[in-house]
Parts: sequence; C-alpha cells; structure tokens
Amino acid sequence: MSGTAQNPDQENSPEEAQLEDAAQESGVAADGVPPVVDAYEVMQIRLADLEAELEQAKDRQLRALAEAENTRRRGQKDRDDAQRYGGVKLARDILPVLDNLQRAIRSVSSEQRELAADVMAGVELTERELIGALEKNNIMRINPEIGDKFDANQHQAMFEAPVPGAEKGTIIEVIQEGFVCHDRLIRAATVGVARAVVAAPAGDASEPEAES
Repeated sequence: MSGTAQNPDQENSPEEAQLEDAAQESGVAADGVPPVVDAYEVMQIRLADLEAELEQAKDRQLRALAEAENTRRRGQKDRDDAQRYGGVKLARDILPVLDNLQRAIRSVSSEQRELAADVMAGVELTERELIGALEKNNIMRINPEIGDKFDANQHQAMFEAPVPGAEKGTIIEVIQEGFVCHDRLIRAATVGVARAVVAAPAGDASEPEAES
C-alpha cells in the first residue's frame, strides 16, 4: 500500500494549527482525534471583535479630529478678537488722560486763551492727536447732540428734567462723550434726558408740572 507516512515530529501547517487553536478554545481536548469544531463560527466571532475595535478606533479618531478643529477655531477667534479689539486696553488707559485734557481746555476763559494763544494751540493739537491715535486703533467717539434720541446701548442718563418743547426721551445735555470699538462699548456717553412736561389745568397759573 503506497503512501507517505506522516512524521509525528513534523510541524502542522498554519491551517491545521488554527483548527487546533479553535478546538482548544471550544473546550475540546486534542487527543489525537480531530475535534468537531465550527471553525467558521470562531472566525466570525474574531471578525466581530476586530470590527468592534475598528469602530472604537474610528470613534477615537473622529473625537480627536473634532477637538483639534475646535481648538483651531478657538485660536482663530482669539486672533481675530485680538486684531479687532486690540485697541480697547489702550483706550481705557488713555481716556482718563484725554478727559483731563479736555476739562483743562474747557476751563480756560476767553481772556486766558488770548494771553496764551500759542500754548492753547499746542494743547488743542495734543487733544486732536490723542483722538486721532484712538481712531487709528478703531476707537470711535460717541458724541450725541442735543435733541438726539436717547439710546440705552450707547448713552447713560445722569438725570432727567422737564424741558418745554423737548420731546420726552431726547438728549438735553451732553456731559461726557463715550467711546466704542466696533460693536464693543468701552464707555457710554453720559447725558441728560428730557422728561415729559404735564400741562397745567386750565385756569391754573402755576408752573407746569413734570410727569413723574
């Protein structure tokens, strides 16, 4: 009878070794008799495990990419804000100096201005240059005029007073100008606002009363 006898010391092929591993995983001892093993089912289980690991790896990658994108966007927003609102800190440091300078200019009488015309010209030039420096940094003045409508987003009412002929809610006095950087309010303009005047009853010669 012809045939090649198998050497017991000969190593198994990879396919045979895989079947033996599957047999051991199934709990059947390898006693020389080939166990009944559903190798396909074992491979399916392994494949399912690998797919689950792959999905987890994809999920981790997507989360990492999303976090990186969020970080990039935050960084870009910080850079844009620094460029857009970079002059705000400068304005807050300079505005008190400008306020004092303007108060000094307003306190000078006509006679003093005539006696020190050159000095006053230099002081007023300094005021203009300060305002120009603010404007170069996108710091613009809020300088309402008498009769303008009060805007709570840009104005701060310091007082209300009845003014005959003035519409209720209009500005009757500008106390201090405000400043804004793009859409960011740095300082509201402080103003006085008109309050409605209540007409006196007919035949009453007393002063009109203000509406409270």
